Amino acid sequence: MTGRVYPPVEFRIEPAHVEAFARALGADPADGVPPTYAAVYALGTTARQLFEDPVARVDFARLLHREQEFEWQRQPELGETVTAQGRVTSDVERRGIRLIAFESSVTAGGLGLCRSRAVFVIGGAP
Repeated sequence: MTGRVYPPVEFRIEPAHVEAFARALGADPADGVPPTYAAVYALGTTARQLFEDPVARVDFARLLHREQEFEWQRQPELGETVTAQGRVTSDVERRGIRLIAFESSVTAGGLGLCRSRAVFVIGGAP
């Protein structure tokens, strides 16, 4: 799976959804898109492709989201449409435990917006 690239996904930064997200965090929606909203538009839009890919054989019942990091060029604007594209940067197995590193690159208007990196751990058979 290492190197596998998924098709780009467009996502609109919906003001009502961002407002609800901000309130759930205790943030002021007037401050704009919270940085952690990247979990929605970067990882949430692309990881699903990995999880639903029959070739990837991700056993969701044994999946653990181990790591997550974001790197921003800028924050998205309310109402803006972004494009996220995910790829598997590594897929290794050690002692029956599978580790998948997954990266999503997000652009808006063709310019870099955000990069997301995650590591998923998939446990072996019980």
